[in-house]
Amino acid sequence: MSHLFSPTSVGNVELANRIVIAPMCEYSADEGRATDWHMIHLGHLALSGAALLFTEATAVEADGRISPGDLGLWSDETEAALGRVVQAVRRYSPIKLGIQLGHAGRKASSHAPWEGGQLVPPEQGGWQGWAPSALPHNASEPAPRALDAAGLARVRDAFVDSARRAIRLGFDAIELHAAHGYLLHQFLSPLANQRDDEYGGSLENRMRFPLEVFRAVREVTPSSVALGVRVSATDWVEGGWDPAQTEAFALRLKELGCEFIDVSSGGVSPLQKIPVGPNYQVPFADALKRAVGLPTITVGLITEAQQAEDILAQGQADMVALARGMLYDPRWPWHAAAQLGGQVAAPRQYWRSQPRELKELFGETRFGQR
Repeated sequence: MSHLFSPTSVGNVELANRIVIAPMCEYSADEGRATDWHMIHLGHLALSGAALLFTEATAVEADGRISPGDLGLWSDETEAALGRVVQAVRRYSPIKLGIQLGHAGRKASSHAPWEGGQLVPPEQGGWQGWAPSALPHNASEPAPRALDAAGLARVRDAFVDSARRAIRLGFDAIELHAAHGYLLHQFLSPLANQRDDEYGGSLENRMRFPLEVFRAVREVTPSSVALGVRVSATDWVEGGWDPAQTEAFALRLKELGCEFIDVSSGGVSPLQKIPVGPNYQVPFADALKRAVGLPTITVGLITEAQQAEDILAQGQADMVALARGMLYDPRWPWHAAAQLGGQVAAPRQYWRSQPRELKELFGETRFGQR
């Protein structure tokens, strides 16, 4: 049996294969509310044959959005809008659904990429961000506001409230976003966190707030929902967050009941120098999997079926996540199964698309035709 198409699990959630659709920001929400675009986007990805589909980074409060068009889950209105999409997916697809909960911190209030991605100033409809320290992401940008004790409590409680809403909506997995230079990552990295209180300075102090958030979310998350964290294994900047610190953080998360780790890198500094290429982040996932022992997802320029199969066969990760590759080819799992001899779930409306020479691709599909 193909490794890619063998079953696995995260926590108590069973997965039919090891293909994960990574969170992908769409910048198409309406004041945090999911729109018809999300129905189309997530709906067609739900028919891909992957085992687990994550929504885009979903803000836990309005100020935590990366852009004005970001998806949110902080109110009854945002919950109802996302619930409509979840219900439609459930009606037609067996795919497991995950939600990535995050807060942009000092990287909030940005234009969509097709509008340049630069900071949106308040006079143009933007807002001032929050951060561990009053340090801007880019030196040319205005400084964010440093979170005080009340602000820390507000953000922690916002994560908990959003998690409760996600559980109520029936998501199978929750992933806390502690990567890509957003708020929880900002607390971890000495490049962004220069506090002089119990939340800054030493590694133990810098981990404190992300661990407090995880612990609080863990307390409200039932065993039927898998709870994990996405991390940036390195800042790719000298003196920043690095793999050794990531390992220490992951070990603490495991102690607190973390059930999977999703391994990426970078994002906290414009000074980063990333040697981008196929599998460039796989070694980070490999090292973390071996050191920590949590079910591990790897990401980053994984585009070919045999490439994904080899990663799993070599034990470098437990699951493979695709983002841009899945946008380019929304039936990537079908094609991978055809190449590797696997099977995928497909809606019965599509059964007749199965090529004759691949009659087992969708499993047993017997039906008559007049």
